[in-house]
Amino acid sequence: MPAKSKAKVGILGASGYTGSELVRLLLRHPNVEIALLTADRRAGQEMRTVFPQFSPFRLPKLVAIEATDWKKAALDLAFCALPHATTQKVVSDLLAKAPKTRVVDLSADFRLHDTAAYARWYGHEHHAPKLQKEAVYGLVEVHRAAIRKARLVANPGCYTTCAQLPLVPLIKAKAIALDGIVVDAKSGMTGAGRSAKEEMLFSEVSEGFHAYGVGHHRHMAELDQEFSLAAGREVVVTFTPHLVPMNRGILSTIYVKGAGGKSPEDLHAILSKHYAKEPFVHVLPFGQTPQTRHIRGSNMTFIGVAKDRVPGRAIIVSALDNLVKGASGQAIQNMNLMMGWPETTGLEQVALFP
Repeated sequence: MPAKSKAKVGILGASGYTGSELVRLLLRHPNVEIALLTADRRAGQEMRTVFPQFSPFRLPKLVAIEATDWKKAALDLAFCALPHATTQKVVSDLLAKAPKTRVVDLSADFRLHDTAAYARWYGHEHHAPKLQKEAVYGLVEVHRAAIRKARLVANPGCYTTCAQLPLVPLIKAKAIALDGIVVDAKSGMTGAGRSAKEEMLFSEVSEGFHAYGVGHHRHMAELDQEFSLAAGREVVVTFTPHLVPMNRGILSTIYVKGAGGKSPEDLHAILSKHYAKEPFVHVLPFGQTPQTRHIRGSNMTFIGVAKDRVPGRAIIVSALDNLVKGASGQAIQNMNLMMGWPETTGLEQVALFP
């Protein structure tokens, strides 16, 4: 689509954290008009009443999804920032009535290629198996060519993006042992969404730090799928997420062993070469490791590689903002590819520090 004509974009689920982050970023996107905002519980309200930071901007009033006429809306692209298990039916209805609309889904509903695996991990049958067949997994740095032609893109999870960006190039290069990979990850609280939960109260999470989903977190299926695809054989990693009492950010500490005599320095060299021209992945000098405060509010992923005291073993640390590169920023990166625009459009923000 020519950059001269603005694309009509809708955000389904605009009252959540990823929805508001999409609005924040798209307000400064030169090629986009925000034409539709949905939020069932907030239907009829102005966006500024839900998120006061948007008070200076003219935005559509929030409406219920059920009240939306997809054909009349005539969206060029819709972002689905809806809860897991709700998107499949909504997207099916949208694409049936407006087949020219393209979709970037930020939920987990279309990430797993195998619908039987989806049923195992999410506890219910997939509601759109035919549509699943055309969904493209939206990790831009890995699936860029397929994303450009896609009608439906499944935006990756935040934890999985943080782990895949450092590991997929090393797996493809056969540079690390495929058995024994450990991903120890920590996320800020916005990763749990905006709905009220007792366990997310300030007094429940402040001054503490804990693991969750131990041994059976849903993102494991996503990691296994993409790592196995990169390796050409089954790969099962150890993954443990932790909740940190901060608003934004993910930090993953990853333990790997070099294959074929590869040293930590070799792994660093492979990643540095692989990402030399990528706009949103930055590999730090060998031995340096990133911090979440260094990527806050940006679409960047920082990666560091250090030597372990055990010969041949490396420690890889990656960091990203779970609401930007881990969700809404990556969704816009996908949109840019799908619409034929420069990938970095609207995403040039430098991290906010301190």
